[in-house]
Amino acid sequence: MADSWVNPAERIGSDLHLDLDTAKGGSRRAVLGRALREAIAEGRLAPGTRLPPYRSLAADLGLARNTVAETYAELVAEGWLIARQGSGTRVAPRARPAASPRVPKPVPARPEPPAHNLRQGLPDAASFPRTAWLAAARRALNAAPSEAFGPGDPRGRPELRRALAAYLSRVRGVRTSPETIVVCSGVAHALRLLFGGKVLRGPLAVESYGLPFHRSVLEAAQVRTVPLTLDEQGARTTELFALKGVRAALLTPAHQFPTGGPLHPERRAAAVDWARGSGGVLLEDDYDGEFRYDREPVGAVQGLDPQRVVYLGSLSKSLSPALRLGWMVLPDHLVEPVLRAKGEREAWAGVMDQLTFADLIESGHYDRHIRRTRQRYRDRRDRLVALLARRAPHVVPTGIAAGLHAVLSLPSGSERSVTKAAAWQHVAVDGLADFRHPAATMPAHDGLVVGYAAPPDHGFGAALDALCRILPPPPDED
Repeated sequence: MADSWVNPAERIGSDLHLDLDTAKGGSRRAVLGRALREAIAEGRLAPGTRLPPYRSLAADLGLARNTVAETYAELVAEGWLIARQGSGTRVAPRARPAASPRVPKPVPARPEPPAHNLRQGLPDAASFPRTAWLAAARRALNAAPSEAFGPGDPRGRPELRRALAAYLSRVRGVRTSPETIVVCSGVAHALRLLFGGKVLRGPLAVESYGLPFHRSVLEAAQVRTVPLTLDEQGARTTELFALKGVRAALLTPAHQFPTGGPLHPERRAAAVDWARGSGGVLLEDDYDGEFRYDREPVGAVQGLDPQRVVYLGSLSKSLSPALRLGWMVLPDHLVEPVLRAKGEREAWAGVMDQLTFADLIESGHYDRHIRRTRQRYRDRRDRLVALLARRAPHVVPTGIAAGLHAVLSLPSGSERSVTKAAAWQHVAVDGLADFRHPAATMPAHDGLVVGYAAPPDHGFGAALDALCRILPPPPDED
């Protein structure tokens, strides 16, 4: 019981760093004693810390053994240290550090999670295929060559690039080979490489509604964005021909974010024609390409002209945003510039995640996961639509043929009051205005962007009920 005050993590002696400042003068013993007192007083040597044996410390510091032994004895006498037979020399339990002269700034408290999370872009965290991922990780680890654990290739592991080339060709109609795929940590990282690395230069055409986070990434790279008008057929890509100086355009053609709906075939063709005629590049953000419910899958625009389209994808919707794993399918002439921007070593996507995902694809487990989650999200979407039809038939959901969210059209002028009501009811949901480009000239529409994937199964019904409570009444009601 005599040693009960000792921190268990400190019971074994370890290396000791001391600043032997000889500038202040004194003998070697005085210098060592001063260094030990300062380390204890400042808290760098906590109470209970076991000091090295005096012979070891003497050898480490190039001092005589007697010098260290006598210093230890002096500090024991002063109460800084204690020495017990069989327990070595330790910092005394009452040797507390001096009070800090500065009051540390309080760390901001993390906000409480919302009672009902209906934000867009989030999959159900509980749907992550833990068992399949663990099995794939074991297989990948056993099969990995030793060189896989050296400096990472900025292209990404060849196993993953081969698996992705086959998968994207089969599922999304992407025309590629492993040599034109570069692994990254997600679409935002891809934009940083392409524009922050000066592979592409602005100004950049974007859709009038889109992710503010992506616009902030581009602003940080000093890229001016020019909004394209949206309607029920997607972005009006014919506007590209009239934009002077624009040589790149960022689109979400399979499922416009966030308003929903695919880009009309004629507008897809017009975008490709513009890129060919101007020497420009299209950036295709295929953010939820696997989740289609009421229509046939829409193939990637990249398949129309692989030398004029950069195809961007990630695992943030299909598996988890925590994995930080994405990819770029590049035109041939952009591969080397992107690799130069990325650097000589992979700094973002871990090798084991890459190898595990490659195995998950090749084993067929990724396809099975997509089919399973697609059905779950479709069922959730159907529950949302059915509940709105019963309790709020005046609120029309749109953009629901695909994806993980719906847009609920609201009466003009009601969006702000609804989002305030959502905050009061602890419902996390986004207003449509949050996604509008500041320079957009098209008419604004009030609405909510409601994600239906994030809530856990046991809380989904309560989340939908809370959503209905914050919606405005029909126009003919008070």
